[in-house]
Amino acid sequence: MKIYKALVGFCVAGVLASPLQAKAGDKTVKLSLADAIVMARENNYTIKAAHSRVDQAEARVVQSRQSYLPKVTLSETLVVTNDPGAALVFKLQQKSLQNSDFEASRMTHPDVINDFNTSLQVMQPIFNADASIGRSMAITAKKAHSQMAVRTEESVGLQVSKVYFGLVLAGKNLEAVEQSIKTMQVHSSEASRAYGAGLLTKSDKLSTEVRLSELQEQKLMLQDEIKNATDALRVMLNLDNGVTIVPTSDFVVDGVVPGGEENSVGKERADLKALETFRDVAVLQEDMVRASRLPRLNALLQTNLHSDNVFSGGSSWALGLNMQWNIFDGMATAGRIQEAKAQEREAMYNYEAARSNSIAEVDKSLRSLKTSRVRIEVARKSLEEAKVSLDYIGSQFRTGMAMTFELLMREQACTYARMRLNQAKYDYCVAKSELAYYRGN
Repeated sequence: MKIYKALVGFCVAGVLASPLQAKAGDKTVKLSLADAIVMARENNYTIKAAHSRVDQAEARVVQSRQSYLPKVTLSETLVVTNDPGAALVFKLQQKSLQNSDFEASRMTHPDVINDFNTSLQVMQPIFNADASIGRSMAITAKKAHSQMAVRTEESVGLQVSKVYFGLVLAGKNLEAVEQSIKTMQVHSSEASRAYGAGLLTKSDKLSTEVRLSELQEQKLMLQDEIKNATDALRVMLNLDNGVTIVPTSDFVVDGVVPGGEENSVGKERADLKALETFRDVAVLQEDMVRASRLPRLNALLQTNLHSDNVFSGGSSWALGLNMQWNIFDGMATAGRIQEAKAQEREAMYNYEAARSNSIAEVDKSLRSLKTSRVRIEVARKSLEEAKVSLDYIGSQFRTGMAMTFELLMREQACTYARMRLNQAKYDYCVAKSELAYYRGN
């Protein structure tokens, strides 16, 4: 019995504790850069809006099926009249006409008649050139919107990378400042002891406290940068406001700069393919307007049921062809053709402009990548030298062989070198992401 009660108590405790653990786990999310990009592609509202435009294009493709599918219309009409001509026609259609209805008095003053007309009409397109081209245009437009949706995912991925790296940069700079604060706290304590012993002036003692205050201010600003980057990343990933994001990826610096042609832009880059496809859409638009000058031919089948009661009485049917030819529409078609030609030129210019801009962006990213790679080596060497110099001056300061301003200069140089190295790594990673984005890799 005791064992049973112990098991029940353990289970209850587990049930009560599990929601609290889940809730606490929801407050902090550890994300790598790859995980953040995947989450953005699943949850980002901008990407969802782009896919909604693809759905709209798919709906227009469905609408374009009217170019070859029949149109079926069912209608019900009720007429109550004592008009002599209408009464005679309705009785004839209802197949209820009698010889007595031809008497002059009854024809002139007929009784009130009810006519329920149930009509079913089927219109089947046979030749409709502009509608057929319109269907091809809708299918091509859907393809373009799909390509733009892919590019939107890539654009959001680049933005996520920049914000993610910004969060990593702020965190590393915060670590550098906190390390400097610890160092300066030690030196400030030593300066206070030296001042108390009469070995240091008040001005020198206060200068260490001023530097410590500067570092505390930098720490507050970096904490705000971390919060701002977290907020921006949270919006992109569509996470709740209370979630704290902990980045697990670090700056990765390759030993070799990515090769390939200096200004190569991928021919299969999604946005360029989309612009090419939109140009095809503009060509089809012009073809569709030209085709609207051709006649349209439709088959028509119509059945009618006339009765003084619903769904009874006389029925009839009619089968025929309908041809419509818009011979002259007051230059409206000519104007639409002119407009379509201009839209085609606009699409071509947009493509050429995007390609030219892409080449320039690739060159810019490649230069930034190469420069950042050199800056990393320079900053790393500077940091090593600054550490050695700070250690030496620090030991000299503790023995009274170095002045306070020398210590502060070395500490500032060391902190600055750390942050320069972090910035160079950040610029390298961002440039690498931009290069892949603009090349369409």
